[in-house]
Amino acid sequence: MTNTIRHQAIFGITGRSGSGKTHLVARLLPALSAKGLRVSTIKHTHHSIDIDKPGKDSFVHREAGASEVMLATRDRWVLQHHQPENLFTLTDLVSRMAPVDLILIEGFHTTVPACLEIYRPCVGKDPLFKTQNNIIAVATDMPEAVPAALRALDLNNTDALADFIIEHAVQIPLG
Repeated sequence: MTNTIRHQAIFGITGRSGSGKTHLVARLLPALSAKGLRVSTIKHTHHSIDIDKPGKDSFVHREAGASEVMLATRDRWVLQHHQPENLFTLTDLVSRMAPVDLILIEGFHTTVPACLEIYRPCVGKDPLFKTQNNIIAVATDMPEAVPAALRALDLNNTDALADFIIEHAVQIPLG
């Protein structure tokens, strides 16, 4: 049996807090689906989250030492994986997902090979494009704030943004 490496198309949506990343992803999903693509998302957060509650069976399983606990209902499931003191890599997470045409990644802004930054000067925060070389374009409501060396896209033109993402998504190998 040969060891086949699967590839997955990914594209990053990045920007400072309050810039509208989640709102844009919510607009892009139906636009990309309308173009015939199956799309999944990964949302990275710096906040600690826990979907379990003390007293629930899944919480008891995890606290008793299970490295993974899957919660399943009729129409969805979620897998909790605990990896103490180790950060998950983007490739680790993508490899656990079912293959789709494209995975949009919100966050992980320093490790996604190609990102679109959402930049609104009115938010009052410095853009990431000044310090990150993986930002290949900027979706903005003020294109004159974007250096000429970087492509500025209309933040309100969802179809054009979807086309840009499709054209520039990066295939990453998953071992």
